[in-house]
Amino acid sequence: MSQSTISTFELFQLIPDAETARVYLEARLWPKGATCPTCSGQDRITTRKGGFYRCNKCKLDFTIRTGTIFERSHVPLHKWVYAMYLMVTDRKGISSMQLAKEIGITQKSAWFVLQRLREACGGPSGSGGKLAGFVEVDECFVGGKEGNKHEHKKLNVGRGSFGKTAVIGLRQRGGRTVAMTIQTNDQETLHNAIYDNVEIGSTVMTDEHNGYRGLDGGFYKHEVVNHKGGEYSRGNTSTNSIESVWALLKRGIYGTYHQVSAKHLTRYVDEVSFRLNEGDVKNHTLTRLDSFIDATDGKRLTYARLIA
Repeated sequence: MSQSTISTFELFQLIPDAETARVYLEARLWPKGATCPTCSGQDRITTRKGGFYRCNKCKLDFTIRTGTIFERSHVPLHKWVYAMYLMVTDRKGISSMQLAKEIGITQKSAWFVLQRLREACGGPSGSGGKLAGFVEVDECFVGGKEGNKHEHKKLNVGRGSFGKTAVIGLRQRGGRTVAMTIQTNDQETLHNAIYDNVEIGSTVMTDEHNGYRGLDGGFYKHEVVNHKGGEYSRGNTSTNSIESVWALLKRGIYGTYHQVSAKHLTRYVDEVSFRLNEGDVKNHTLTRLDSFIDATDGKRLTYARLIA
């Protein structure tokens, strides 16, 4: 086995069926034994057949799926593990059509599986601690070009960002990436995103957009690169790293998914951020997979909520 990754063949050898997948997930999510998802108790658990457990305190029958993104899914657990493997190893993500072919389910089910997995990728802002040191900040806009739309879908309000969804990204040099959709890229919204995710005293690097003015008022050291003036770096100051995140996001949308609605865009942004952070290619594939499994706990996405 490679020291940095495992192949699909090796993954199938490790987890060939649903039963080995169940044991693998239980060992990861319940390292000290079966844990009740309601009361978190472990001392009054009775083991039953087929991976079922009963909490005699809560009178709850549960499995490793309960309280996770796997709950009430008919897709076997080893197919879930393989889907997670594909998501963390494919740099630009995987489409629902391709996943349906890979694991032998319908495209509709594959789309639901992927949206649940993207739900696991998300979490409270700053869940890994605030960014610090040198932090690059930038926004991008996601949406179709006016010229490519059907006549009845054209907004006819101008070019540029009109009709597109704004996304702000913050990337620490040599560290984590935080990205999220925002309603508008005005000064208040941009400043609040930075205050919520960047430690006071850090150096914030942005472009010349007016929304970033005032950041150097005692809280941060603010460095600016003037893109309109043809400047893309000045010494250590640049926004090249965060712009590479946008390249990755847009290549995934254009080349893999082809179209992403504003309604679901947040989950796709979370997926890219997760792959850059916990799914860093510098980590072993199994380490990345373990991080993904850890993220599934406590997450639940019903189909009704997804399409509401």
